[in-house]
Amino acid sequence: MSKSKARTAYVCGECGAEYSKWQGQCGECGVWNTLSQVVLEPAAATSAGAGQAAGRRAGWAGKVDPPKVTALKDVGHTAETRVSTGIGELDRVLGGGLVEGAVVLVGGDPGIGKSTLLLQAVASMAAQLPALYVTGEESLAQVAGRALRLGLPLDGLQALAETGVESILQHAAKAGPRLIVADSVQTLWTESLTAAPGSVSQVRESAARLVRYAKETGTAVFLVGHVTKEGGIAGPRVLEHMVDAVLYFEGESGSRFRVLRAFKNRFGAVNELGVFAMGDKGLKEVPNPSAIFLSGSARQPGSCVMVTREGTRPLLVEVQALVDSSPLSNPRRVAVGLEQNRLAMLLAVLHRHGGVGVGDQDVFVNVVGGIRVQETAADLPVLLAVLSSLRDQPLADKTVAFGEVGLSGEIRPVPNGEERLREAATHGFLRAIVPKANAPRSGSFKGLDVIAVERLAQALEHA
Repeated sequence: MSKSKARTAYVCGECGAEYSKWQGQCGECGVWNTLSQVVLEPAAATSAGAGQAAGRRAGWAGKVDPPKVTALKDVGHTAETRVSTGIGELDRVLGGGLVEGAVVLVGGDPGIGKSTLLLQAVASMAAQLPALYVTGEESLAQVAGRALRLGLPLDGLQALAETGVESILQHAAKAGPRLIVADSVQTLWTESLTAAPGSVSQVRESAARLVRYAKETGTAVFLVGHVTKEGGIAGPRVLEHMVDAVLYFEGESGSRFRVLRAFKNRFGAVNELGVFAMGDKGLKEVPNPSAIFLSGSARQPGSCVMVTREGTRPLLVEVQALVDSSPLSNPRRVAVGLEQNRLAMLLAVLHRHGGVGVGDQDVFVNVVGGIRVQETAADLPVLLAVLSSLRDQPLADKTVAFGEVGLSGEIRPVPNGEERLREAATHGFLRAIVPKANAPRSGSFKGLDVIAVERLAQALEHA
């Protein structure tokens, strides 16, 4: 019986859609110039028995019961057992700890500290959770040298320099780890495909096998992912759908602070934030990031402190604005850490309902510390900072603000108002300009004068 021939297909690097011929735009996700040619191997067998045999050859598959339809109310459910990573900020982003059988994808720029963070985590967990650190980019000597330089305990931690998925699973079946770190997923390859490592098909299939292994054995898996120049994780977009959590490691060049953010988490809150500081001994937790982000703030024109909320944590960050006369016929609107279109909208509201026009001025807005604010609570602080820069007058000392600004000039409430006020009072702020619906209903916060406003004009008067 003759072997079926391998076929060539064109696969989208964003969504993983396959096409028989090349085309400029992917019809599924609509992105241009993302199709690349791959060689698809024919499936050797599709029966359940063949799948189990292939699993046994990999050295990890056991007896697999055939799937059956079950009433959802009859399915037993137990609370997830979480294991602390030994790093409080990482536990926070994961939702309270690492869940058994969870697959976590960690992405970030080169050199930002992904490998360092995970090596610190597995070294801390190895005593209670046997771990296997699989490196495809560095030698074992390099990994051991980094661990010694960071002063990490190495008891219970095993390492493997390998990129073949079948070999990795065989070693895992013998060693029996409860935690595997694959650094990085772009270096992995499987014998069932002839495409080069790092290609769309290899990344997708290699990740799929590790995810299947994690779910069948209850082993937690960390996958390190490279990022593209646009900031997304390299490889097919379907990779993010396959895993349980997607964490991005961010940081400004030249700054020692790093931010770990959850963009997807099946076991916890999304947009949760963890803050770290890079030092000689690796990454250190920053349990009180508000103090860090406000460390250089002073009473200057164009500055306003706001209370944002990242996941379950309120954060005090400084919003700075610079308004200057523009030599251009079309003045610039530049926003760093905020959405630029929203800045243009807020400036229009400021002109229409606040009576302050900046149509002939360049407006630059920046959120200090490299934080990206994605919620509407930043609307009011942005406008107060813009007005302060335009008038060249600082806001009253120890003033904090938050609130959404509507197109009709109303100040709308934001979630968790009392938690934000409590955070401001804890850090010694004296005045808070907030939406009327967010004013505390019972009692007050010691030393904090809460000014509740309903319209933008009122907020400008109090500022």
